[in-house]
Amino acid sequence: MYSQKNLIYIFTMLECIEKCWIYSKDYDNTHDFVWENDQRDLNATISLFIAIGEESKKIDESLKNDIEIKIKWKNIAGIRDKISHNYRGVNEDVLWSIIHSDLYDVKNALIEMITLLNPPKEALNEFLDSIYYKHLQYLRNIPNSETLEAMRDIKSDKNYETITLNDLKR
Repeated sequence: MYSQKNLIYIFTMLECIEKCWIYSKDYDNTHDFVWENDQRDLNATISLFIAIGEESKKIDESLKNDIEIKIKWKNIAGIRDKISHNYRGVNEDVLWSIIHSDLYDVKNALIEMITLLNPPKEALNEFLDSIYYKHLQYLRNIPNSETLEAMRDIKSDKNYETITLNDLKR
């Protein structure tokens, strides 16, 4: 139904999201994030946002439409375009806000996509054995599409968008 090529785009986006959080975790505010370490963490994060936006353009539209968590994918791609073509015009407060709020929804949407793709365990492990995806080891326990459907039934009284990966592991 969906191309398995989507996995590489999804894994790359997830790794970039994890790195955005790693690079920003030691900061309490936008100003410090922007100006500490000669802007190293800011510049690395901006590059990760470019990769996230670029990879989001490659995911099958049908897969984007079939997930429960609704994401404005055009906005994700748009951030990439804005950063790429107007580097000095990046609003650091918006970037900080996205890191600390919106990326959680994107991560959950991407995890849901993996469950819909339902890759063979061997393929999943092949990706996760790569050093490039070392921050994604939690995906080794990702449920398949049938398990996810059962989780939705169990949590029918809870808004699906609030289900976290920890909820899925239970």
